[in-house]
Amino acid sequence: MTRRSPRPRRSGKPTTAGRRSSDRRHAGRLRIIGGDFRRRLLPVLDSPGLRPTPDRVRETLFNWLAATLPSARVLDLFAGTGSLGLEALSRGARETIFVERDARVADQLGRNLDTLGATSRGRVINADVDRFLSDAPSPATLVFLDPPFRQGLAEPCCAALESGWLTDEAFIYLETEAGLDPQVPPSWRLHREVHAGDSHGRLYRRDATALSPAEDAC
Repeated sequence: MTRRSPRPRRSGKPTTAGRRSSDRRHAGRLRIIGGDFRRRLLPVLDSPGLRPTPDRVRETLFNWLAATLPSARVLDLFAGTGSLGLEALSRGARETIFVERDARVADQLGRNLDTLGATSRGRVINADVDRFLSDAPSPATLVFLDPPFRQGLAEPCCAALESGWLTDEAFIYLETEAGLDPQVPPSWRLHREVHAGDSHGRLYRRDATALSPAEDAC
């Protein structure tokens, strides 16, 4: 998952000189931090604002999701570099579908899947997320949703996911700008959250039993 909108990158806790040096060495590259592809470095397209989710945030998130990943079916929406979806594949996800509207970025993501030998489990779809979500759904057990900040995309995408894209107990990781309190579907229960710089990450778990019969029928 990746940032293309012109907004400050997440900083998290103050970094040490060693971490800053490491970040410089890995500039323009994505580092997988765990699982089968651990420590693999992949090229990142030179495009304004396009950077992987910071290691600290990814490590925290995937610690929360450790028991969920084996055999998971994952959607990485607004994928960019695919840092979250690739990390999920590395850690045992059965399948990840990456949705990215920028053709050049999507092409680079496809090449990185090929480099990792993961094309049998990862698929890149070059499309707008709203158009993708309007197609016939195939339920996912885990969704990464990181829309560009300050464009009003979070709530419509959350609502669209309830049209058959989620299993009954799916996890949804939503990242928004700090200060935004998005309205999510009533079946989503906040599980964990993380703040880092200008961003606020929330991990929800869906509880289909919270839906009324009429909502469930939808």
